[in-house]
Amino acid sequence: MEKAGEERDLYTILGVARDADEGTLRKAYRQLARRYHPDVNPSDKSAEDRFKEISRAYDVLSDAAKRRNYDEFGEVSLQGGFDAEKARRAREAFASRFGRGGPQGFEGEGSERMEFGGLDDLFTDLFSRRGWGDVRRERKGTDLEAELELDFVDAARGSEHRIAIARPAADGSLRQESVTVRIPPGVSDGGRIRLRGKGAEGRGGAPPGDLYARVRVRPHRFFRREGRDLTLDLPVTVGEATLGAKVEVPTLEGRVTLTIPAGTDSGAKLRLRGKGVPHPSGGAAGDLYVIVQIRVPRNLTSQAKAKLRELERFDPPDPRKELS
Repeated sequence: MEKAGEERDLYTILGVARDADEGTLRKAYRQLARRYHPDVNPSDKSAEDRFKEISRAYDVLSDAAKRRNYDEFGEVSLQGGFDAEKARRAREAFASRFGRGGPQGFEGEGSERMEFGGLDDLFTDLFSRRGWGDVRRERKGTDLEAELELDFVDAARGSEHRIAIARPAADGSLRQESVTVRIPPGVSDGGRIRLRGKGAEGRGGAPPGDLYARVRVRPHRFFRREGRDLTLDLPVTVGEATLGAKVEVPTLEGRVTLTIPAGTDSGAKLRLRGKGVPHPSGGAAGDLYVIVQIRVPRNLTSQAKAKLRELERFDPPDPRKELS
C-alpha cells in the first residue's frame, strides 16, 4: 500500500517499462494527458492532480540526463541542488567505511538505485558527525512552480504578466515577491515558462533555483487552436454561399476580408495563410481555417416560401446521391 506522502515511481505513473524508449514514453504521456487534462475534466481535482503527476513524470523521463540520475538514485535526484557526482562519491565513501550492506535503503555498487529519505539527511547524519565538515554549507536553491492563467489571445500573441510568489529565503523564511513573466508568442495550454534564478534562494552563496510558470489558457469563444493553426466557424447566408460574397472575419491581428466563392457548400474550409498562431522564434505563423456554416432563413412569410419553391428547379437533382 502506498503511504501518505510517498512518491510513486515515475515509470509506474506513465504505465511503461523501465527500458521504454522515447517514442513509447511520448505515446503513453499523450494518451494519459488527453484523458486527465483539466479542460476535459472541469472541476475534477483528482483529475487535475493526476495530470500534474503525469506531466512531472514525463518532464523527468523525457530528459536524458534527469532520467539517468533518476534510474540511479531515485526520487532524491529530483531535489533542488542534487549533484550526481557528489552523491556517487558519498556512496563510495560510505561503502568503503561501513561495508556494502549499509543501513536500510542505501545499497552498494551492485544495486540499480539507491533510496534514502533525503540527500541532506544522509550527508548530515552520516558524514558531518565524522569529520567530513559541513557538507550543507553550499546548496543551490530549490525550483518553484506557479500557475499562470492567460487569455487565449495573450497566449497566442505573447504578452507580459506579473504574478505574486512566496519565495523561500536562505534562512527558511518566506518573502512575498511580484515577478514579471514574459509570455512568448504561441505558448500552449499546459506549457511551462522558465524564469532563471527566481526560485528559492541558495544556501551559503549557492545560486537560487528557477521558477517554472505553468500556463493555463482560457478557451476562446470562437477560435479553436490545433498546433499553430486556428479554426473558426463562419456563419453565411444562403445567398452569400450561392452567389459568392466578400465578408469580414476576425483574426488575432484584427478583421480581414475573405472572399466566399460562389457555390460554396456548408462545411467548406477556406484558408487564410499566416493568420494563425505566431512562431515563438520568429518563424512562419500558422494558418487560420474558416469553416463555412450556412444559416438558413426562418419564420418565412407565405410569399417568401413561394419564392423559394420557385428556386427549387435550380437545386441539384439528387443532393444525397453519395449516400446511396
